[in-house]
Amino acid sequence: MEQSGFHISKNGIDGQGLGKAKTVHWNLRPAEIYEMALARGEGEIAGNGPLLVKTGQHTGRSAQDKFIVRDAFTEDCVWWDNNKSMTPAHFDTLLEDMLAHAEGKELLVQDLFGGADPTHRLATRVVTELAWHSLFIQNLLIEPVPEELDVFDPEFVIMNFPSFKADPDRHGSRTETVIAVNFERKMVLIAGTSYAGETKKSVFSMLNFTLPAKRVMPMHCSVNVSKDGDAAVFFGLSGTGKTTLSADPNRILVGDDEHGWSENGVFNFEGGCYAKMINLSAEAEPEIYATTQRFGTVLENVVMDPKTRELDFFDNSLAENSRGAYPLSFIPNASDTGRAGHPSNIIMLTADAFGVLPPISRLTPSQAMYHFLSGYTAKVAGTEKGVTEPEATFSTCFGAPFMPRHPSEYGNLLRDLIAEHSASCWLVNTGWTGGAYGIGNRMPIRETRALLSAALDGSLNAVDFRTDENFGFEVPVSVPGVDGSILNPRDTWADPDAYDAQAAKLVAMFVENFAKFIEHVDDNVRAAALAAE
Repeated sequence: MEQSGFHISKNGIDGQGLGKAKTVHWNLRPAEIYEMALARGEGEIAGNGPLLVKTGQHTGRSAQDKFIVRDAFTEDCVWWDNNKSMTPAHFDTLLEDMLAHAEGKELLVQDLFGGADPTHRLATRVVTELAWHSLFIQNLLIEPVPEELDVFDPEFVIMNFPSFKADPDRHGSRTETVIAVNFERKMVLIAGTSYAGETKKSVFSMLNFTLPAKRVMPMHCSVNVSKDGDAAVFFGLSGTGKTTLSADPNRILVGDDEHGWSENGVFNFEGGCYAKMINLSAEAEPEIYATTQRFGTVLENVVMDPKTRELDFFDNSLAENSRGAYPLSFIPNASDTGRAGHPSNIIMLTADAFGVLPPISRLTPSQAMYHFLSGYTAKVAGTEKGVTEPEATFSTCFGAPFMPRHPSEYGNLLRDLIAEHSASCWLVNTGWTGGAYGIGNRMPIRETRALLSAALDGSLNAVDFRTDENFGFEVPVSVPGVDGSILNPRDTWADPDAYDAQAAKLVAMFVENFAKFIEHVDDNVRAAALAAE
């Protein structure tokens, strides 16, 4: 076996059973990976230097093809209602066959950390057969310094071989594509898909499983921090404004997607960003757009003019889910440590298309747990086939697909940390006011930013509040510099009776969704749930 690269680990890949590979390239730098990817025909260089790749038929996660090994170690701690199981025997056979598939191949290895907190980071080895996958994960995770590579001993291993096709009968998979997670062995096997996001999300899934046992809260969120050190956490599903509102030029961006909350404060799981590229413009998102014009960024399924090498972010012919992967250092005003203190504010974002929720509400820790477990937002007509009116969407913990444990574990931990560190909690509606989607208008971004700024600087806590008649949380009566007419959503509707009917409809949806959690929460959270009935 030949070996080359920037730094060859003393703890080689024999431990992973890959000693029969033809060549192993260790921790290659971006320029070397570019050369290999181009020589193999894996990608092209677009204007100004980003590496342009196509992922083929898989342009997003294969959620139905993800499995967790069900054994004595996981039987009682994995949320099996939300996760598919695989037998240990099927996993062992899949591993054996993938190792045999790798014999004589040219592989790449990246030794990286998942997590910026030195106390809780996960030493992660990623073995790939595609060169660009190696650059992707180098961009997305945290690179050790040379001294750390000298003693690097992987605790978690990911093998990603897209050319291997799983056999459902032999491997217990659903199709030729499989993402097999073994929590006891801390190993993930990925096959039959070139979508690199599977590797990133595998790190998130592993940390989501391991951290709660250490009383560290894993969170699908963005985080920023003021120059005075006041950190804010932003939860929110797609379309709620999580990335937009956390990108504040007056605050430092800690990270935009996945974080932990430990005894040391909050920390980024990643060292990079995996941003959506579709409809990207320099005017609307200049910082993200700038990353697409430089060497080192990996662009997935973005369309390029073959002659001019210019990128067309409005062309979705390859994928609606086109993506860019780049180091966090490519973003101005980004944290160079990936860490901050305990958050002063927790923001839960929702885009309520029913026009019922106030633009901002203050939550108690128990109410915060209720809304965290609910994970509510709404789809609007036209966003998906068959959606003709607002449709409620509930994704527990604002990231159900990546939650291996029962949601109540994460919710209880979040509630306890909020109470322990006296964090203020806010539910921010970036959706509709003056009526439901199609009748009302989108919440003015100016008002949302003003209310958010008042929450983050603490001044919002000093205003008068009323108790919302539908959900029981507190709503500001008036806020300096904000149009008071939008603070009470009922007053913005032309027909108050129509508002009451719509509110009752949304409350019923919340109640129905939360029924599955009611036996897993304490009396205070039950009271928060009952307040919405």
